[in-house]
Amino acid sequence: MSNDFLNVFLNEIKTNVNGFIAVAVIEIQSGLSYGNVTVVPSFDPELAAAYNLEVVKAKINAVNALNLNQDIEDILITLTNQIHIIDISPNKKFMIYLAADSSKANLGMTRAVLRKHKAELEKSLS
Repeated sequence: MSNDFLNVFLNEIKTNVNGFIAVAVIEIQSGLSYGNVTVVPSFDPELAAAYNLEVVKAKINAVNALNLNQDIEDILITLTNQIHIIDISPNKKFMIYLAADSSKANLGMTRAVLRKHKAELEKSLS
């Protein structure tokens, strides 16, 4: 995958998500970080994504154990003053972890920005 494309993707998310705090792209199976960016120096997006990868794996296991025959599109975690969106690629090979200030972010617009760029990112990571 081109680092140029990944850097463009990360900066597009940073620029187009109101209240942006951080974003990371992680391979689900290995936990390998493809890249990340933050505007809050004390917020480590790679560490946050690594912990949230465990949430994704647990949810995948739960969906499979329950024979739901469903795909996980995203997982939303709402904190006191932040939203965290874990967006799973359609091929289930990577996830995008995004943190934003909930007082500034618009959930619908944030999801739309992720959806817009996710297909291109999936092609580049395949």
